[in-house]
Amino acid sequence: MKRIHLLLAAVLVAAVSGSTVASAHDAGASAQAAGVGAHAARAIEVVLRHTSLGSILTTSSGFTLYEFTHDHGSANSCVKIRECPQVWPALETSGQPTAGPGVKGSLLSSIRIAGGARQVTYAGHPLYRYSADSRGATDYVGASAFGGRWYALTASGHAVK
Repeated sequence: MKRIHLLLAAVLVAAVSGSTVASAHDAGASAQAAGVGAHAARAIEVVLRHTSLGSILTTSSGFTLYEFTHDHGSANSCVKIRECPQVWPALETSGQPTAGPGVKGSLLSSIRIAGGARQVTYAGHPLYRYSADSRGATDYVGASAFGGRWYALTASGHAVK
């Protein structure tokens, strides 16, 4: 079921990206630039939320945060894979990310990604959201897409599989 949802999300992103091949690159760049401004309006707070999978990192709005196993070190490799950033957007911040209750502030940081935006990291893992996620959903933990798996993280920075 997860694969079907991921496939449908990728198809939807591809359909919305632009009507011609020539304008697809420009449309993607414009969408990414607009997304940077919209998501980077403030510093992000990362919180710990109890779920059926245990306590995991989420945004302060309750959206599950994911690591991508295809990343190496603290580098975002999703930005180099076609359509990956639209399906799995980086958690961006304009300032130092903040730690909510149960989250270790010493493990929070950020890295610079394509376009000059800053992506939040936790224990060295770049953090992502799933674009088709609903608040509080954990259905996509362990999903396989874009050459890796997408796992939630615990407060200690370990993958929830």
